[in-house]
Amino acid sequence: MDTQNPNVPSHAHTPVTGKKHSNRRHPHTGLIHDNTRHTTRFTVIGNHLAQHPELSLLAIGLGTHIQSLPAGARIDIKALAARFPEGTTRIAAALRELETHGYLRRVRERVPGGRIITRTISCNQPGRHRADTHTPVRRSHAPRKRTPAKPLPAVPHPASPSPTLLQQATDLLTDLRRHDPRLLLSTRDTAHLAPGVAAWLERDVSPTAVRHALTTDLPPEALHRPAALLAHRLTAQLPPPPPFRAPAPPPTVRHPLQTCDGCDRAFRAPAPGHCRDCRPERAELQEAA
Repeated sequence: MDTQNPNVPSHAHTPVTGKKHSNRRHPHTGLIHDNTRHTTRFTVIGNHLAQHPELSLLAIGLGTHIQSLPAGARIDIKALAARFPEGTTRIAAALRELETHGYLRRVRERVPGGRIITRTISCNQPGRHRADTHTPVRRSHAPRKRTPAKPLPAVPHPASPSPTLLQQATDLLTDLRRHDPRLLLSTRDTAHLAPGVAAWLERDVSPTAVRHALTTDLPPEALHRPAALLAHRLTAQLPPPPPFRAPAPPPTVRHPLQTCDGCDRAFRAPAPGHCRDCRPERAELQEAA
């Protein structure tokens, strides 16, 4: 560190007294500093952190390490556990200590693509934020204009939107909140997404497979626009149409066994009568008559 601790004297002072106490420490015991002034690769750490009366030794060491890192370095629990021998449980507890005493702040930001991430900010002076030094913006008393809601992304539509198929898609969307409470959709959002689900069902995708595609691997953060996320998945992951299958030939009709009225032979026919051998003779007799 660049600045020597001002709270520690450079040398021990020997009291001028003639009395000697058995419990008095030897004047030459205790900490001795052998310091060299740093000119490169050093970090200034406040004594309020290095000598914090409430932080654990692990939290003080971890806070010192974090303040020495460059901007953009990874300080999530997994990265720190890979760097140090302490496990994830102890590191997570130390991070919570630092956050409780103001040495860390966690803020949520939305990155391009709509995903929300958590950023960790290291504070070398707890209670003082960089934003506090900015000049406050004077607010106007004019009424704010309401920004219109951003429309939902388009979804695919089925080739044959039958009422039965759309109702099945609507029921599937309404049931999503049972699998994840964050997927509670309004009536308007459900009506917008139903054709997209119907397009999946039309392509021989089972309702269970559609539900799995919409609810698996969701981000752990709160979903500010769940309908927009579902619309994106319905469009981006739309499966191809099923392969063409030739229609199956009609089943062969198998007539019941009948007994010929002329020769008592068994033959198959839809109704009783004469077999094929007796039919010509029967026809000749009818002509002769």
